[in-house]
Formats: sequence, C-alpha cells, structure tokens
Amino acid sequence: MDDLDSYDSGFNRLEDLNSIQDSRNNELNSTSPQLQLKQVNLVTAARGAIMGTPILTDVSFNAFQGDRLCIIGPSGAGKTSLLRLLNRLSEPTSGAIYLENQDYRKIPVLQLRQQVMLVPQEPKLLGMTVQQALAYPLTLQQLPQRQIQERVDVYREKLHIPFDWLERTELQLSVGQRQLVAIARALVMQPKILLLDEPTSALDAGTASHILRVLADLALKDKITILMVNHQLDIAQLFCSRVLYLQGGHLLQDTPVTQIDWKQLRETLVQAEAQASQDWL
Repeated sequence: MDDLDSYDSGFNRLEDLNSIQDSRNNELNSTSPQLQLKQVNLVTAARGAIMGTPILTDVSFNAFQGDRLCIIGPSGAGKTSLLRLLNRLSEPTSGAIYLENQDYRKIPVLQLRQQVMLVPQEPKLLGMTVQQALAYPLTLQQLPQRQIQERVDVYREKLHIPFDWLERTELQLSVGQRQLVAIARALVMQPKILLLDEPTSALDAGTASHILRVLADLALKDKITILMVNHQLDIAQLFCSRVLYLQGGHLLQDTPVTQIDWKQLRETLVQAEAQASQDWL
C-alpha cells in the first residue's frame, strides 16, 4: 500500500478535486474558519511529585468548510490525541478551540459529537450487528424508521458495503471491514467535521481508493471537513488539500499539498521515527 501506483486508478479524479479546492481557497479563506485552534496545550495530569507530560504544545491552526487535512508525524507526535481533543474525548489544558466561532466547551458534548464525528483506528460495534450499528446513532435522534433506513442504505451503497454484511456481528468482520462500517456509521450522521484515525490502515488498496474518493466527493459537494491521521504520504499527496506535520506535540508545518517537498517530508519523517525509536530504548 506504500506504492503510489497502486492508488492511481482509484484516484483518477483527485487531481481535479485538488485543482477545484485551490480555486476555491480565496472564497473559503474570506469566510470565518469552521474550526479554530488557538495556542492549544494538552498535558497529562500530574501525579504527586511527578509533573504532567506535555502531549500537545501551543498548537494553532484553522480549518475551513470542505478542507481535507492530513495530520502526519512520527509515533508519539500527538496525532491521535489531537483528534480526541477535537470531539472532547479529552479537554485542552489551556488554549481555546472554536467551532463556527463558538467556544466548543459551551456546546453540549453530545451535540458536539454529532457535529464532529470521530472514527478510531480500531472501531467497535458494541455487540451490535452491522445493521444495528449503522442505524443506532439515528435511532438516538428519534428519526422515523423509514428515514433511518433510507439514510443507512445511501451510505452503505456509497461505500460498497455488501448487503449480506448487515446481519454480521463484530466477531464476523475483519479489522478492515469494521473500519468500513465505522466510516459509514459516522457518515449517516451527516456531520460537519469528520475525524479519521488511520482509516485505511487495514484496507486493501482498491477499497481504500474507493473510500477516499467518496470522502473527497463529500468534502467537495457536501462541504464536510475532514481531518485524517495517516502515516502513508502517498495517500496524503493524493487526497489532502493541506498537511499538518506534528512532531513532539508541536505543529511544525501547515502547508497546502501543492507546496510540499514530498521527498524532504519523507526524509524528515523517517529521521523522526528513528529518533523516536531511540528515545524508547
């Protein structure tokens, strides 16, 4: 899956999408950011005489509606912690996060998580069948059953989830299949922002290409903002409009995809991973 050619056939439209995104940048940037982080810090709680450990330090960036952001960095950089922060699975130690110009801590947490959906790297179905898992978040909203099923069918078909999966349980699905179902479960909620943690890590190249093409179309047409943690630079190059590079909890780079020196970024990432491995010894 690290071979760029293995994705090209699935991404034959992404160059056009990136061109359209570039042409819309002035329009997007003339409006208020959908998501703002201002000098955000995250520190683990102190225990007795042991001081807390910094996880994220002075992180600031904006995300505009329809952005496709890839968060890249070595192990331990704080990538997953950043995603968890954005839908309040954890709280910033200091700094501020705004969703559509509102301090996100003033938004009821369940309401926030309906608008900012997180798909973890190893999702669970909580003992449900695939059908139940896809319908469950809509059931909580007390939508009519017909509307629930129509929306489930739309996203099941978009993501090419076979009909015969619907009665399967988590134990009958591979990790990659669970990832696919979890992405569909998030999309049925039609969130404003979608947070994805390594969403293609267990998928074959063909399925990954299709999923990312669907996500790119949703970002463009439905203006869903996507923040994706992904260690595969080939995917970032093809899918993203911007790249955020984290290292040691610091945001070192926030760059449009068209302005990135990919060879240099790859070398930087390899060196950072090697240093991180040494630090664990």
